Amino acid sequence: MPAQPSAITLVPRPTETVLRPGYFTLDDDTALNIGAGTEPAAELLRTLLAPATGLALPPSPSGQLKLAVDSGLGGSLGDEGYVLTIAPYAVLLRAAHLTGLLRGIQTIRQLLPPQALSETPQGDTPWLLPCSEITDLPRHPWRGAMLDVARHFQPVSYLRRYVDVLALHKINVFHLHLTDDQGWRMPVAARPKLTEIGGHRAESQTGPAGSGTYDGVPHGGAYTRAELAGLVRYAAARGVTVMPEIEMPGHVRAALAAYPSLGNHPERTLDVWTRWGVCDTVLGVHDEVLDFCRTVLEEVMDVFPSPYIHLGGEECPTAEWTHSVAARERAVAEGLPNAEALHGWFLGQIGDFLVRRGRRPVGWAETGAELPLDFTVMTWRDPSHTLTAARRGHPVINAYHRATYLDYVQSDDPHEPPAQPGTVVDLRAVHAHDPVPEDADAEAAGRVLGTQTQLWTEFVTTPAHIEYLTYPRLCALADRGWSGETDWADFRARLGEHTARLDALGIHRHP
Repeated sequence: MPAQPSAITLVPRPTETVLRPGYFTLDDDTALNIGAGTEPAAELLRTLLAPATGLALPPSPSGQLKLAVDSGLGGSLGDEGYVLTIAPYAVLLRAAHLTGLLRGIQTIRQLLPPQALSETPQGDTPWLLPCSEITDLPRHPWRGAMLDVARHFQPVSYLRRYVDVLALHKINVFHLHLTDDQGWRMPVAARPKLTEIGGHRAESQTGPAGSGTYDGVPHGGAYTRAELAGLVRYAAARGVTVMPEIEMPGHVRAALAAYPSLGNHPERTLDVWTRWGVCDTVLGVHDEVLDFCRTVLEEVMDVFPSPYIHLGGEECPTAEWTHSVAARERAVAEGLPNAEALHGWFLGQIGDFLVRRGRRPVGWAETGAELPLDFTVMTWRDPSHTLTAARRGHPVINAYHRATYLDYVQSDDPHEPPAQPGTVVDLRAVHAHDPVPEDADAEAAGRVLGTQTQLWTEFVTTPAHIEYLTYPRLCALADRGWSGETDWADFRARLGEHTARLDALGIHRHP
C-alpha cells in the first residue's frame, strides 16, 4: 500500500476536498450499484476504465461503488455538481443530474493512478482511490474549446479523441468550426457541391497572411452526416455539447466557389481560397441567399441538437454590397441607412430563423455592440467588449484572443513551430484570464457565461501539432473556468502531477 498522499492534485481543482486515511481498491470483485437514471454514467465508467484495468465492474444491488441521482441536491449543486465520497470499503457518487455524475466519473479517473488513462492493459497496477470527500461544482456554466477544421481538416476519429480529453478536464462545449473561406466540411443534402467543390482547395499558403508562398499540395475533406451525428452522440455520452459553426455572411469563399449565384457577382467563378486572412468576397443579400442559409441550418439543426448554433458573423467586408445595385436596393427596401447596415440586418434575419426554431444564435463580436440582441456574443478583440455586450443585455462568452487563442506561440523559444503572428500566449496568461471584467456590476457579471479556447489551424495540420498547442494551456483554462481564481503556485503544483495523466493518454503536449 503506497503512502497516503498529502494532497489531491486534480485539474480542475474541486470546490471542496477533505482527504482521509486509507484507500478504496478497485479489483475484480468490485461491482456497481446502479441507481435509477444512472445507467449512462455506469456505462461511461466501464468504457473509460476497461482498456487499462480490464475490470468488468458488473452491476449488483450490493455493489461497493454506488451511483445515485438525488434531485434534492439540485439547489446546491446545479446541473453539473456532484459529491464523491470514498471510504475504504465503499464509494458513493451522487449528483442532482446525470451530467453531474459524468463530471464525477472524470474525477474518479484522475484520482486513480495515471496508468488508468492508458489505452492498453497495465498489468498488475493496484487501482487505488484515496479516501476523501469531494464536493464540486463549476464557477462558470460555459467552458469551451473551439477547433477549426475548415482550414485544415481532421478525421472524425481524432475529433472523438479530442472530445475525450476535453471531458477529462470538465470542458462542456466543443465548438466545431466547420466552414470558412478555405473549406466547407458540413454535408448538406440539398447542396452537394458545398463539400464536392467547397471541401477541396488546390493548395495552402505557407507563412502568415500575405506571404505569397504556397505549398502546392491539394487539401480537402468533409464529414458525412453519419460521422457528425455519431460524434454528437459520443460527446453527449461524456457530457460534452458539440456546437457547430457555419460562417456567414463573410468567410464564405468555399460556398461561393460551389454556388456562384450566392454571391454579389453571380457570373464570377471563384476558387476555394488558398490564402489566409480576411477574404473580401461575401454572400449576397437576395432571397436565394436567405433561402440557402435556412436550408443549410435546417440540416445543421437536424444533426446537432445543441441549443446554440454559431453563425460566425465577424470580419465581413461590405465593399461588395456598397458597389452592388441589388444590395443597395435591398438596403433601401429594408429601411436601412446604407449598405454597411446590411450586416446586422442579415444576421438578424438568420438569427430570428433560429430563435423561432428554439435555438440560440451565437456570433463573434468585434465591438460587443453590433450583433442583434437575441444573439449570444463571443467577444475576442478587447476585454472591454465583454462588458459592452453584457451591458447591452447579451449573454457573453469571453474569448479574449491574448488569453484564449492557442494558435499563438506559447513561449518565445525560437524553436517553437510556426504560429499566428502576434503576442505570446503562455500558460500563465491563460490561467490569469478572468472571464468576468473586474469593473462589471452584478447584473453584467451574471450575463458572462464563461470562456473557451480557440485553435485556428492555418499553421496546424496534424493531431500531434493540435495537442502540442492545446496542452497544457487548455488545462489552465479548464481550471479557471471550473474552479474560478486559483493560486498560480497551487495550479502549477497540481499540473506537475497532472502531466503524468496527459502522458498516459499519449498527448503530444508542450513540455
